[in-house]
Amino acid sequence: MVAVERRGHGGADPGLAGLLAAREIVITCGSGGVGKTTTAGAAAAMAAAEQGGRVLVLTIDPARRLATALGLEAFGNAEVRIPDDVWAATGVRPRGELWAAMLDTKASWDDLIRLHAPDAATRDSILQNPLYRNITSKFVQSHDYIAMERLHEIHSSGRFDLIVVDTPPTRNAIDFLEAPERMADFFSSRLLRWLIAPSRSRVVSAASKPFYTVADRILGSQFLEDIAEFFILFQSMYDGFVARAEAVTRLLHDQRTAFVVVSTLEAGPAREACFFIEELERRELDLGAVVLNKVLPSALLEADAAAVARVLSEQPDAVAHALEGVDDPVAMARVLREVGESFANFAVVAQREAEQRLPIARRAGVVATVPHLDADVADLAGLLAVGRELWSTRN
Repeated sequence: MVAVERRGHGGADPGLAGLLAAREIVITCGSGGVGKTTTAGAAAAMAAAEQGGRVLVLTIDPARRLATALGLEAFGNAEVRIPDDVWAATGVRPRGELWAAMLDTKASWDDLIRLHAPDAATRDSILQNPLYRNITSKFVQSHDYIAMERLHEIHSSGRFDLIVVDTPPTRNAIDFLEAPERMADFFSSRLLRWLIAPSRSRVVSAASKPFYTVADRILGSQFLEDIAEFFILFQSMYDGFVARAEAVTRLLHDQRTAFVVVSTLEAGPAREACFFIEELERRELDLGAVVLNKVLPSALLEADAAAVARVLSEQPDAVAHALEGVDDPVAMARVLREVGESFANFAVVAQREAEQRLPIARRAGVVATVPHLDADVADLAGLLAVGRELWSTRN
């Protein structure tokens, strides 16, 4: 780990700030459209600004909103430091450094092949195989598996004190967790054995011969040979893949790693959040915090505020005439009634949100909330504004 001390606000912090100060990997998860990417960027930005050290936000989600918000035209597999002039525009002088990277599936697979290939000849044969580019970009679990590899590689390098990972939407994030095991299972699957059998033996069983006859007619013998060659070469790296998958699994269960589930309090996203929390518990992975976005203010649930709203709704004329300096009490009464009714409507939604929050909050040690914002988050200043809301939440 780099020799830069990350410091919080002093003392034990029970909120999200304390979680980020104590962990080396924080993985954000959530359904689409709940602000997961923004949350990951905001948490990383605040950690770099307030706690110091070298902080990386790594996005697995192919959306490129984060690059725009961080003042970058684009970024890819190589980590890029957020320039000083981008920080200067916010008026914040960070104690540490903020870096960003986005998973490049093809480049990461190339690096992985170079790492695990037993010799130069195998490495070159795989990289030059005509199916390699198509398989690594479209093969089921390819993107998820290489994401885990990339996370492991970056963490093992020791270049960063904190890595905040922005994953794809929830159900895909489950694939992200299961990818190493599924890839290992594929290497020992019956399908793979059938694909490589003709190249390993001249004898084809009576049971499998119809399969190869049809496949040869539809796909062509050269295509089958290319598939067989590719997976035979891949199997030469089986031990390396399995060992790395086990290392990644250990890293996910390590006390240095925590998960943050991001959601809104709408019914659909809240159900997804509960689903993912259950999956984390089932896998014995650490739920570090829950972040609830676009939450209505708690003042909507206060009894005194509700009483005032009822007066405005039910007795607007009396209130309007009691106000001094009102030229048109009738128009004022109309406005007061609309204000009172609008408050009551929002209070109903706030009550529903409070009910949706209960089953989520019961299972999380830290619950951070972010209110509805007046504008979209489009730059680093906006990320820091969200980050301050996350920092200010205390259970």
